[in-house]
Parts: sequence; structure tokens; C-alpha cells
Amino acid sequence: MGRVYKFGSGISTDAIMPGRYNVTTDFDSLRKGCFIEARPDFVATVQPGDIIVAGRNFGCGSSREHAPLSIKQNGIACVVAQGFARIFTRNATNIGLPIIRCAEVYDAVQEGDEMTVDIRTGVITSGGRTFAGEAPSGVALTIMEYGSLIEMIKARGWAALEEANVS
Repeated sequence: MGRVYKFGSGISTDAIMPGRYNVTTDFDSLRKGCFIEARPDFVATVQPGDIIVAGRNFGCGSSREHAPLSIKQNGIACVVAQGFARIFTRNATNIGLPIIRCAEVYDAVQEGDEMTVDIRTGVITSGGRTFAGEAPSGVALTIMEYGSLIEMIKARGWAALEEANVS
């Protein structure tokens, strides 16, 4: 269970991680740059297990992997949105950041509400209400279990992708 951090629609990768902060691969520096301009209080107030809820087209813009990495480094348990930009979906999956598409949650929750997300099933609970989100694929779940695509391949080799795709 975590607290909701609510964002609108069209949140770009520049809003998540401004370009001038993308000059590092140091995870702590990436963590500190997350939403630094769009929401300066984010890093100071976010707690491990909190959840981002957003509108449509979350993560639009450039293809930088730094955006989902910075979110993950802040301990966000999951991003739930009405919709995700395709490149953000791919990057979040590759680095093991859980994302769930669910159109109904956005209007039903407020900033600071408590929320639970079952990553495996996509079931979301908040304020006594239950919502059916889109569960991640078998491949995405396997990548999340290992922490990232790279870690999965290191542990199990390239065949792990085919194995996860059929399970």
C-alpha cells in the first residue's frame, strides 16, 4: 500500500527528468532529479511503495531511459495511468518499473489517497473501491522479478525472453 501522487495528462520525459539532469548514470543523482522542475517537493516527500497516478500519454517525449529510472530510484511501487507513451512503456518494462494501464482510477482518486496495486493481476484498490487494470505481460513480469531486462539476461540468458513469453 502506498500514497497516491497524482499527475495530469501529457507528462513528458522532460517533466519527469529534465534533459540537463541526464548527464549521469549515477542512480542517486537520477533519483534527485526526478520531477525537480515539475514538482520540486516530490523527492523530499515520496516514500518507498508510493504510487504515481496519471492521465493519458504519461512519459511522452524523448526516448530517454532516465525518466523511468528516476521514478524507480525513488521507490515508486507502480505507475498507474490512463495511458502511456509507447517508448515509456518499453523503457519502464526494460528497467523493471511496474506500470498498469487503467482508465477509471484517475477520476476516482485524489492526491494522498492510499492505494494498493497487485502487479500480477492489475487489480487496484483505493477507498474501498476496486478497479481492473491491465496486467503486465508474462515477459514484463519476469523482467520485474529480476529487476531489469539486463539482470534477467545475465541470470538466464536470451532464452529467458522466449520462455517468459509463453508462460
